[in-house]
Amino acid sequence: MQAKNGYFKNNFLALVLILPTLVILSLFLYYPTIKTFILSFYQVAFLGLKKVFVGLENYKILLTSSEYLQIFKNTFIFVVWSVGLSLAIGLGLALLANHKVKGKRIYRLLLIWPYALPPAVAGVIFLFMFNTQTGIINYLLNHLIGQKWAWLSNPTLAMAVVILASVWKAIGYNVVFYLAGLQNIPGDVLEAALIDGASAWTRFWKITFPLLSPMTLFLLVMNTISAFFDSFAFIDLLTKGGPAGSTTVLIYSIYRDGFEYFKTGLAAAESVFLFGCVVILTLIQLKCSQKMVHYAR
Repeated sequence: MQAKNGYFKNNFLALVLILPTLVILSLFLYYPTIKTFILSFYQVAFLGLKKVFVGLENYKILLTSSEYLQIFKNTFIFVVWSVGLSLAIGLGLALLANHKVKGKRIYRLLLIWPYALPPAVAGVIFLFMFNTQTGIINYLLNHLIGQKWAWLSNPTLAMAVVILASVWKAIGYNVVFYLAGLQNIPGDVLEAALIDGASAWTRFWKITFPLLSPMTLFLLVMNTISAFFDSFAFIDLLTKGGPAGSTTVLIYSIYRDGFEYFKTGLAAAESVFLFGCVVILTLIQLKCSQKMVHYAR
């Protein structure tokens, strides 16, 4: 039964209704999270047959080993470039798609559909495109400048390809939300600025972009989280973390240490570290953006 104010008179009924959700969250979210945190303080033998408590040793390895410091650097480069490019390109395409032109629904659909593809499919597409011998990119380069580049064998180029694949996959998501934001901007504000003689750049920078700041903040947080966790498929299919570890990011290192090298305790510590990084960065983004976000009234 419900009271007039919308609250349950009987707390037991409310508890029964949310119990299935609590059970699922406990089994598949809370328990694994707590277990991973505890496991990060242990050195675990093959298949977990033996565990030895090592305290903060796993975290010390992560923060002092040159290999893992390079992984953190790779992760930072990947996240900054992929998030920055996907937001910038997504906003640019949304501005173009927002124009009143014939067949705009088709254009919008073509811009959005890459997001519907699984990351593994996107990774395979880029693997074929940037193949050194048979890829379409090198085919065009060979005809235009007479050269073929070793895209996936060069450390810098390999990271660029992984970033491009991630950006291409994320653009559709950003276009959808930016389009929604653009269509909610009051038209009379832009018309008034146009009558006052404001240029297209001035209207964008002084009116459109500030009014899109809540959407930009939301997309910044979501794209950052996605860049940390959804990059595994691209790296696994395109480079396997190579060449020479140049594209190994934290999420791929967790998989490699946990399921290839069977360093379960170290992989757990990396998972905790990754979780902490995402939480801290999200809080920083929200805190620093409070003064910059403009909510129209």
